[in-house]
Amino acid sequence: MNRPRTLGLVATSAVAALALAACGGSTGGGTNNGGNGKTAAASFNQALTSVVNPSSHKGGTITFDNSSAPDSTDPGNTYYANMWNFTRLYATPLMTYKSCPGKTCGLQLVPGLATAPGQVSKDGLTWTYHIKSGLKFSDGEPITSADIKYAVERTFARDVLPLGPSYFVSLLAPQKPAYLGPYKDKTPGKMGLKAVQTPNATTVVFHLAAPFADFNYVVAIPQTAPVPPKVDLGPNGGAKYQTNPISSGPYMFAPGGYIPNKQFTLVDNPNWVPSMDTEARQLASKIVVNLNVNADKIDSDLLAGNIQMDMAGTGVQTAARAQILSSPSLKAQADNPINGFLWFAYINSKVAPLNNVNCRKAVEFAANKVTLQDAFGGPYAGGDIASTSMPPNILGYQSFDLYNALTKKNGDVASAKAALKACGHPSGFTTNIAFRNDRPKEQAAATALQAALAQVGIKATLKGFPSSNYYGNFAGNTAYVHSHDLGIDFGGWGADFPSPYGWFYYLVDGNAISPAGNTNIGELNDPVVNKLLSQSEAPGTTTAQSASISHQIDMQVMKDAVMLPEVYGKSLLYRSPALTNVYVQAYYGMYNYAVLGTTGK
Repeated sequence: MNRPRTLGLVATSAVAALALAACGGSTGGGTNNGGNGKTAAASFNQALTSVVNPSSHKGGTITFDNSSAPDSTDPGNTYYANMWNFTRLYATPLMTYKSCPGKTCGLQLVPGLATAPGQVSKDGLTWTYHIKSGLKFSDGEPITSADIKYAVERTFARDVLPLGPSYFVSLLAPQKPAYLGPYKDKTPGKMGLKAVQTPNATTVVFHLAAPFADFNYVVAIPQTAPVPPKVDLGPNGGAKYQTNPISSGPYMFAPGGYIPNKQFTLVDNPNWVPSMDTEARQLASKIVVNLNVNADKIDSDLLAGNIQMDMAGTGVQTAARAQILSSPSLKAQADNPINGFLWFAYINSKVAPLNNVNCRKAVEFAANKVTLQDAFGGPYAGGDIASTSMPPNILGYQSFDLYNALTKKNGDVASAKAALKACGHPSGFTTNIAFRNDRPKEQAAATALQAALAQVGIKATLKGFPSSNYYGNFAGNTAYVHSHDLGIDFGGWGADFPSPYGWFYYLVDGNAISPAGNTNIGELNDPVVNKLLSQSEAPGTTTAQSASISHQIDMQVMKDAVMLPEVYGKSLLYRSPALTNVYVQAYYGMYNYAVLGTTGK
């Protein structure tokens, strides 16, 4: 059901060093205090906790550059984190994330098109949403519950729209024959998906196969942004719909403004009502997105003031990072947020001798977190040293340190040797480390871990595999893992939603273990963890209870020692002085694109 949402293509590879022009040509700077003409000096990481340059100024153009093309601009067919962020400019789902800075504020769910969170039945199987009256698409047609139902139906057409998540396919009550999406729906009157009902124009009802307390998170995914059937079933629908999706947000695609793999342009949606969409704004007159731009050029243009935003949201590259960090004025316009990813190594609980928890603890203690952090790019580009099995942007996160990762960052050799003695291997043991050999940072991290383990007598042999089938044929193939003694396996994860289930289920629930494509590579099947995850999805589970469960699972997983946390992923972002209302939203781990304005005219 779940897979880690990707930050985008640039997150997976190192980019060559680049020469950058000095910063110049920008307009404004610092924090605009309510438009009174006075500005305060900007500061490093200011946008992590406050809104930089708050303003209601309308007009101007914001230019985004992207080093790749989106997986899709169709809100029903995208899985990139930056696109989930960007689509809020033109596609409003039933629920959305509160637009605000801070560690936890931006993790809160609030209504989008809906008037309130879903009303759930006592058995947890039926969720009812009411949408706001008077909503219109950018073409002037009314938005009804039928358009939301149709948007959900599209997610079943995996042959036409294969890129987005498949939560609705997995969670909704099944029907016979199986529903295959609207493009293959031949039923008279287009009865469609029976698990979603629309008793009137402003009510949509979802019937689930089993209780799922996180359903409000699911309908916050862009896939519930309404889609008019008459457009999508026409000649420019289906796979072509991405070239001109009909807007339900503050902006719409400019007529003829989509040039595949090169550029697209957004302009004001004349039918958008600000009071009905409080988490997005319509400030800039135009938003231009340039695609497949060289990463070197993006950084140089960003620092020179020629563009305002790097759309990928994964941070500047090596040379720009050095330039920013060495210049007080540039660093004052930068932020270094947690991006929501955790980089770690699975420790397999079924591969001897790591099937002994004390042998696994020896690995935890022996790891040199400084060399691992350096391998991933250091504190600014790699991330903060991690000591828990979930990152700080998951509800319920609390810092703790069972294996002295934060107090003995270069490794706790004495504790590692004591753990080895306790597991019956006082002189160490042999195992293999799997990693993706087309990811230089991961290979460097595997090499660093190999060296650290050798200090306590654990002899690890490195085994590199391609990313394309790493989970299918190698680290995620349980038979291969066992037969090739892949005791330690590198990986990373980013949750689709910040709850216990959203983060932990596919990583540590015993029911998630599968023969191939496995993501519970530690093969943990701990009854305590399994029970807690079940409790997190029980009907009536509150946000506070969910947060408590997250921490309990985190603590138990670390006691089980099936994950070696390495770094909480971070990115160094440059904040253009020409932008207004700039801040990092915790859920996206990047600037909130939905509220930006510009000082330009």
